[in-house]
Amino acid sequence: MTDTTASQHQREDGGAVNSNPAKGIPAPSPDGQSDAVTPARGTPVPATPQSTPSPHTTARASVPAVWGNVPPNNPNFVGREDLLEQVREQLVTGDTSAVLPHALHGMGGVGKSQIAIEYVYRYASDYDVVWWIPSEQPTMILTALTELAHRLGLNVSSEANRAVPAVREALRRGHPYDRWLLVFDNAENVEAVRPYFPTGGTGKILITSRNQEWDRVARTLSVDVFTREESKALLRRRARNLSDGDADRLAEALGDLPLAIEQAAAWQAVTGMSVPEYLRLINEKIAELMLELVPSPDYPMSVAAAWDVSLRQLEQRNPAALQLLQVSSFFAPEPISRSLFNNSRSTTIAPELDEALRDPIKLGRAIREINVYALARIEHRHDTIQLHRLVQAVLVNRMSPQQQADMRHGAHLLLADANPNSPGSRELWPRYQALLPHVVVSRAVECESPWVRGLVRGIVEFLYVWGDHDGAAAMAREALEIWTEKFGAEDLQTLQMAKWLAFLLRMLGEYREAAEMMQRTADTYIRIAGEDDEGTLDALIQLCSGLRLRAEMPRALEINRSVYERSLRAFGEDDPATLRAAHSLGVGLRLMGLYQEARERDTETARLRAVTLGENHLDTLSTLSGLSIDLRETGDYLGAVVHQEDVYTRYVDNYGEDNPASVSCARVLAVCRRRAGDHEGALELGEQALTKFESRYGADHPDAVACAANLVNDLRQDGQLTRSRELGEATVVRYAAKLGGAHPYTLSARTNVAITLRQLGDLGAADEHLDAALPGMREALGDEHILTLAAALGAATQHSAHGRHAEALELDSGSLRILTRNQGEDHPTTLACANNVVLDLRALGRDDEATALHTETLTRFRRTLGESHPATTAAASSRRAEVDIAPVPF
Repeated sequence: MTDTTASQHQREDGGAVNSNPAKGIPAPSPDGQSDAVTPARGTPVPATPQSTPSPHTTARASVPAVWGNVPPNNPNFVGREDLLEQVREQLVTGDTSAVLPHALHGMGGVGKSQIAIEYVYRYASDYDVVWWIPSEQPTMILTALTELAHRLGLNVSSEANRAVPAVREALRRGHPYDRWLLVFDNAENVEAVRPYFPTGGTGKILITSRNQEWDRVARTLSVDVFTREESKALLRRRARNLSDGDADRLAEALGDLPLAIEQAAAWQAVTGMSVPEYLRLINEKIAELMLELVPSPDYPMSVAAAWDVSLRQLEQRNPAALQLLQVSSFFAPEPISRSLFNNSRSTTIAPELDEALRDPIKLGRAIREINVYALARIEHRHDTIQLHRLVQAVLVNRMSPQQQADMRHGAHLLLADANPNSPGSRELWPRYQALLPHVVVSRAVECESPWVRGLVRGIVEFLYVWGDHDGAAAMAREALEIWTEKFGAEDLQTLQMAKWLAFLLRMLGEYREAAEMMQRTADTYIRIAGEDDEGTLDALIQLCSGLRLRAEMPRALEINRSVYERSLRAFGEDDPATLRAAHSLGVGLRLMGLYQEARERDTETARLRAVTLGENHLDTLSTLSGLSIDLRETGDYLGAVVHQEDVYTRYVDNYGEDNPASVSCARVLAVCRRRAGDHEGALELGEQALTKFESRYGADHPDAVACAANLVNDLRQDGQLTRSRELGEATVVRYAAKLGGAHPYTLSARTNVAITLRQLGDLGAADEHLDAALPGMREALGDEHILTLAAALGAATQHSAHGRHAEALELDSGSLRILTRNQGEDHPTTLACANNVVLDLRALGRDDEATALHTETLTRFRRTLGESHPATTAAASSRRAEVDIAPVPF
């Protein structure tokens, strides 16, 4: 504590549409051949369509070097030339364009995404990077940008909060590519999406959205339904024998809505039914629906009727297919992996669907029937099914309330059956990313099934380890509120979520709320399960963290000791629960300045964790890093740096240097280097750690603030006093805002910045900080805590700077007696204090006493730290020792 020296995303939008609902799986031509070749994920530009292509979707002279997530091009794209020219003009003359539906079409279906897809393929050769970003949910944006970071060859990890800032910066700088196009598709929330835009650079951004508010921040163009000629062109492309008059009547009935035109074209191609007969069915269905449904403002009743005709026909041919659509209508309008249906052999939803879920052949037939009627997009290359939101709305509206409840619950059960059950496994993260939008949209958080609730908790944990801490906290908070209302605060799964939310709030620096929640959760566990229950003991360990946030270190240590003893009796010394309690006890001992006891405890805990969990397990390495602090603070500076260098190497080798745990280890190592006299190495590593935490979390995040608190001392040692003062003052403000002005960490930061201010000659400002730090430490920790003594040494040096040498000697002498008794004569902090007593004595003319003490102190410095250590050379030169503080992680 003290120092001694101075998925490929498939579009759900209709529009200028592919005549077959399967993305990239065009409808068979009369000779049985497909109309186009489907691109693999990440393949640059697909091959030229083989028949009736759009005149503009031809082979390119060149393709982007980086191409990803873009849906397959539409070989049956028709019309929209004026709109495409407007997009082109807006992006040539500006940097952002937004494609919005006409205000009358709130649910979409007018083809805005199809226009974006066509634009991307038509002008692909203008860009080096083209990246499609599904944007309806922030986590989908994070997923796409994280993948882009790796495709750009950026040296970043898979955690979103590391990769996303890196990719935005690379695009801003134009390195490695400056001609880039990002397509933010379905960007409905302006304020949620804009922060992900690169700030500057020479690239372009294309937005598709149903939100008219984009006109405040981007040049926009409005997409309406097809012109009549466009509708007829698409109809006749699929149903080639359709007369112009029949095509006109069909388009008129469907309001020229592109998505409805697509479905009608598929109906004509499949059934060959005459247009008059089809229109008669639609009109009869309109009359029927008018009695059953409340008309929707989002689509004409004729559209609902047309789809209802297809749905009833589908139900007659294959009831399981309709039920599959009904369940899917409660998922997000994003690709749904077929594996979601393959792993549900015991799920009970509806009779025919249950049978199909247990028989892969029947399931395949159901999906094929859906494809035939163009009611969903089936993408065989990636084995997904996707419903447009308009189709979902019609499906939901035609179900009774009980059917809706049953099918929504069925969706939840399917999701729970697909739970990967290992949020920390990086290889499973793509599965969590695929499930996430459906978990959110289906409102799985409201389900009463324990298995579904377990999935929600797993998603929260995944979001945390993946790096979306804000998203994890938001989901945990919503789940806690809903579960508390539904099941009560004493429900065990509710309590588990409360612990997760408290943890996340602490990680986000919301200390006050976190501490309150930790206390409340622990109290509830004790009340319902008793003090010896495993869940209670775990909650009490978390409570200790909350108490430390409130500066209640003694009470936290008391609970730590009790929990460890009870865990030891209940589970044995090598049980993971006991080892967690033992690790937390080591932290509590350190924070109370009981370093020798902490050293003994952590040595044993590290040994047992290595045997039980493995030598390079994260928990093992965490305890070993804590042991380095124990070694350092018991005075073994040289041993501590050797030990922590090894721990850091193991972190990097096993988890990468950008892993947050590795960066936290680097922060501890930087302090160890400084204590051992390697100021240059400490500064370099401290700068790196701060940069990594700030780029990942921002300057106000707890880990970033802790790094800054240490770097203040490194900068001062390097002579960068102005920067040290600026960073130090900012750190004081940040700690005070999160922990309060009386917390020992805030007071430690004030003690450190006072040293820098004194060296800058600003004694008045240094006085102000120390006048708060010393009495505050005494009140919080007592007179003999090492942090209190560090503040006292700073105050004594301040007295000396003011020429009040007698006051300095009195304060230093008292500190020396305590340090000698508690830390030993050879502890570096004891020696630093003795060195200052020497200078106090000389200033008062007591040279004989000073010389004798100086000789003894210098001998001990050389024996303890070596001849060349900066503390030893400073003592030999009769320079006053500055004792700073490195806050211990809690």
